[in-house]
Amino acid sequence: MDLLIKGGTVVTATSSFKADVAVKNGKISAIGANLKPEKKTEVVDAKGKMILPGAIDGHTHLAMPFGGTVATDDYFTGTRAAACGGTTTVFDFVLQGVGETMDAALERRDAICKADGPAIDYSYHIGVGDVTTPEMLASMDECVKRGVTSFKVFMVYDFGVDDGQFFETLQHAAKIGALVGVHAENRDVNNCLIKEYLAEGKTDAWYHYMSKNEAVAGEADVRAINLAKMAGTSLYIVHLDNKQGVDAVAQAREEGYPIFAETCPQYLAFTKEVYKNGIPELDLRARDFVCSPPMKGKESLESLWNGIKNGTVSTLATDHCPFLKSEKDWGITKKDGTPGNFTTIPNGCAGIENMYPYILSEANKGRISFEKAVQISATNPAKLFGIDYCKGAIEVGLDADIVIYDPKKEFVVKNAENQHGALDHTIWEESKFKGYPVATYSRGKLVFDGKDYVGESGDGQFVKCKKVKFKSPEF
Repeated sequence: MDLLIKGGTVVTATSSFKADVAVKNGKISAIGANLKPEKKTEVVDAKGKMILPGAIDGHTHLAMPFGGTVATDDYFTGTRAAACGGTTTVFDFVLQGVGETMDAALERRDAICKADGPAIDYSYHIGVGDVTTPEMLASMDECVKRGVTSFKVFMVYDFGVDDGQFFETLQHAAKIGALVGVHAENRDVNNCLIKEYLAEGKTDAWYHYMSKNEAVAGEADVRAINLAKMAGTSLYIVHLDNKQGVDAVAQAREEGYPIFAETCPQYLAFTKEVYKNGIPELDLRARDFVCSPPMKGKESLESLWNGIKNGTVSTLATDHCPFLKSEKDWGITKKDGTPGNFTTIPNGCAGIENMYPYILSEANKGRISFEKAVQISATNPAKLFGIDYCKGAIEVGLDADIVIYDPKKEFVVKNAENQHGALDHTIWEESKFKGYPVATYSRGKLVFDGKDYVGESGDGQFVKCKKVKFKSPEF
């Protein structure tokens, strides 16, 4: 026995109970009352605290090229920040280039990740960019063999797929035991609205929301679900943000279809109102909140919370893709000095360090249960992405990815003082959390001591995903 965490309350996806947790060789070796340490065992007192599985952030974009720049956090700084917020595994996106097989894209991206030295464990999804030939579609197979079993299509952007390509991807995924996720927005309507607003001289951040409003997203959610039904396969809707989409997911699941949905903290905490003025008293500008899809109205926010409570929304992730303030300013003046507009603002916000503290704080305030917070942040993502054989729960035999959480600790986000990414601002500035992680262990090694990152670059290991095939909404 290497580590013994004593006297805490273990929280699982279904229950909470007082217990000690023992760790040996990076794995949870025992859970029970009054466990006895061995001669060289490190003993940690968790009395009055909770013992939680580390969160799994199933949606990040680290060091991602976008909009003429690259996301601020690389594979080390981003995963360091994740560890300091209680997240112990991240899934990043490999974006396939035109003419590039998916397995070649995976190799290219993995080399960048390893060179950066990730701080915690990691895996990948493949962002599908080219399925125009049978060879490109078949390159999904090699990724699955290498332990990357999830793919994402975009219904928006110039590199997005059309409905036929989406359908073919779903069909092929069903054959090889893979999961397809989707960024669902109506590209054609989005482009029409952009053209209309710019022609009218409407250039500020509010029109980013207006061109990607509830209807633009909701219609695409419904269409994506119908395509999955036609293909006879599962579907994972990422960053769900609107009521129409929540309702469509709920209906499909009630009908027995294996449709799963993810939402993000920004859609639970903020509304479209931030695109009018930002939050001036915190020096947060409207353009700082520009991400895709954008935050929606109050009705959608409440629908998402209800979806979490009733099981319609299966997972929580961040879509972490931050950019510097100076880059967000490209909505005023572009990089080359020419006038900018809402389409020239790099899309993305920070959240990798704030996800678990935020949802646990909401649980601590009584909005949801701690069990539900663990379910959507750790256990369900592990099941969905095929890593529940090693991650996602406090369970004997699984990796000792453990968070000790103090429900009494008050925490205020101050980017310059207590955040650990490579950012110069965050939309979470001055957010007040009731309770906070005071320790994070990655495979039994302490990587966050409640104040500082204490791990090392390169601590993270690639996590191989098993094949997944869902015939019903199992969770």
